[in-house]
Amino acid sequence: MSIGSRLWGAALALSLCLPVAAHGAEIAKTKAPTPLSAYELYRIYGDKTWTWNTGGGRFFDDGRRFVAWSNDKGKPSFAEGKWVVDDLGQLCMRATWTNAEGAARASTCFGHRKVGNTIYQRRQPSGEWYVFRHASVRQDDEFGKLIAADTVSAKASELKQILLSQEVARKGG
Repeated sequence: MSIGSRLWGAALALSLCLPVAAHGAEIAKTKAPTPLSAYELYRIYGDKTWTWNTGGGRFFDDGRRFVAWSNDKGKPSFAEGKWVVDDLGQLCMRATWTNAEGAARASTCFGHRKVGNTIYQRRQPSGEWYVFRHASVRQDDEFGKLIAADTVSAKASELKQILLSQEVARKGG
């Protein structure tokens, strides 16, 4: 085989491979996880209740108030505070949690990334990433636990009254 034939063959192979490589690079770019914007997070969580196995949290649009309650391992508690989002894909709930033992401030954050139309979530700073919402939403997506109805405020208010009255009784009031 002549050098000219070999060069022509190499040029042909290269011309066939370059578009494939360029296409692969394009796919890689579109498949790279990108953070959700503050606006996207606001649209997901604003005026929604996130229902949990042990309670739930309400993300009020008005004043970005956050109210929650939980009854984890038979220990009822409620929370009052704020929720914030940023353009790095982060949602944070900054609240004071109160239970029978007292009150403490806590900040719990979740990161959000998307690949195509699939949204991933993890508890910050070091939780495992999992699918929060599939591109074609599935019944068992965590996203489905966000509902429009406020199923939290009444229970949180009830717990607040109970726990505060218990505190007054303990202090002899």
